Amino acid sequence: MLQSIGYASLAKVDPQYGLYTSIVPPLIYAVMGSSRDIAIGPVAVVSMLLSSLVTKVIDPVANPHAYRDFVFTVTFFTGVFQAGFGIFRLGFLVDFLSHAALVGFMAGAAIIIGLQQLKGLLGITHFTTKTDAVSVLVSVYKSLHQQITSSEEKWSPMNFVLGCSFLIFLLVTRFIGRRNKRLFWLPAIAPLLSVILSTLIVYLSKADKQGVNVIKHVKGGLNQSSVHQLQFHGQNVGQAAKIGLVCAVIALTEAMAVGRSFASIKGYQLDGNREMLSMGIMNIAGSLTSCYVATGSFSRTAVNFSAGCQTAVSNIVMAVTVILFLQFFARLLYYTPMAILASIILSALPGLIDLNEARYIWKVDKLDFLACIGAFIGVLFASVEIGLLVAVTISFAKILIQSIRPGVEILGRVPRTEAFCDVTQYPMAISTPGIVVIRISSGSLCFANANFVKERILKWVVEEDEIQETAKGNVRAIIMDMTNLMNVDTSGILALEELHKRLHSRGVELAMVNPRWLVIHKLKLAHFVDKIGKQWVFLTVGEAVDACLSSKIATA
Repeated sequence: MLQSIGYASLAKVDPQYGLYTSIVPPLIYAVMGSSRDIAIGPVAVVSMLLSSLVTKVIDPVANPHAYRDFVFTVTFFTGVFQAGFGIFRLGFLVDFLSHAALVGFMAGAAIIIGLQQLKGLLGITHFTTKTDAVSVLVSVYKSLHQQITSSEEKWSPMNFVLGCSFLIFLLVTRFIGRRNKRLFWLPAIAPLLSVILSTLIVYLSKADKQGVNVIKHVKGGLNQSSVHQLQFHGQNVGQAAKIGLVCAVIALTEAMAVGRSFASIKGYQLDGNREMLSMGIMNIAGSLTSCYVATGSFSRTAVNFSAGCQTAVSNIVMAVTVILFLQFFARLLYYTPMAILASIILSALPGLIDLNEARYIWKVDKLDFLACIGAFIGVLFASVEIGLLVAVTISFAKILIQSIRPGVEILGRVPRTEAFCDVTQYPMAISTPGIVVIRISSGSLCFANANFVKERILKWVVEEDEIQETAKGNVRAIIMDMTNLMNVDTSGILALEELHKRLHSRGVELAMVNPRWLVIHKLKLAHFVDKIGKQWVFLTVGEAVDACLSSKIATA
């Protein structure tokens, strides 16, 4: 609940909207969602995403009401896209943001969120709307320098003292809770204790009169209708839809990652399309009831899991608790210092930076690590959308490189078996003199890789001829294992035809093994099978090799 207030300030909307977002969306998800553990509400990354993107369209300081209405509109579009993903089974779009890119994005976002909390932690009144690290640090320096040297507006170090003191308290309780599983409740109630104690300190010492920034008014009562505040006309509708799409993907990615993690621990499966649909419906309903984008929260879900929650009823309990707080206790937050909200958010950020996972990615796949670092640097020094764009671009470049340069392996027979394996991976595999068995390790032979495959095969034929010329005779047959090949396009067929011509001119026959139905169907339509002869299409590599040997093709 207190995190919700802090995340609302991160999203640059009034505190009550963070609480509203913890009421309607969780209630809807409890009815529609398929996860038993996930806790719904505002989260740090999405809040920061909204503030960084929406502030480029509308200034929250100059026009706070228009900014709020635009956030509601973005939330509506976020829900529409999420529901659309579920209805049309487009969940694969979420997977375009790879795990490595998500690790880098989360780490960069955590640092940016932490830097932005310096505003509340230091009691800074004038702050930049930009989100890159350089702009934030420059803004902190200029604001502090101005407040320290100005005679009209003095900086109060009490904000920093309060914030750091309770930040240390929160981090210590989190450490104790991790070391002793029986004390899991301690880090869960630590934010509430921090708010109560800091509020009492400010109230009793009248610290708000001495420069400590406080929340002041938090509007109580239930969610208000925001139907008429949605903006579907004007020049910014397209921007709202674009931001909504980005938020939809990020929110779904985080929710699915959280949900799948805890579902695997408890041994059940999430329904991906149902999850997307329920997330979409709850955000659409939220946009109509003064909520901004909600999704699955890892920290709150972890608390639910540690507390032994078994069903989504925990979301209903949370929503009811927030309703009671808004009805009876909202006024008590008047003297709560802003530095405490900053410390609560800062205490939750270390969980977003996973150095062990980054080291693991570096160890396993260097290109994945490049996507991770690209997302991290892009978010940290440019903007959120630049970081995402860099990560997705690197991921697509990796796929493109792999498709352009597929694996083409020479196979040999494993002694005393009918198995044919890569001679590089299995040195005991024996090649048959005069016959080169090749396997294409790609799902498609297409315009991007067909010429590469053709040239690689011809190069091997020349090399084998040079090796075998004096001792064992020249190559007389090429056998292509097409087991892994799922599709072929016209460029692939033309490459095969050119390969057959070049081989035929050298007196080498071309045989195909186990082509899939779609592949053989296209090759028949192109009359390629007629050109090489139906007798040179086989079911297994062993049959092809035996046929070549029996026809004495391999004998010079």
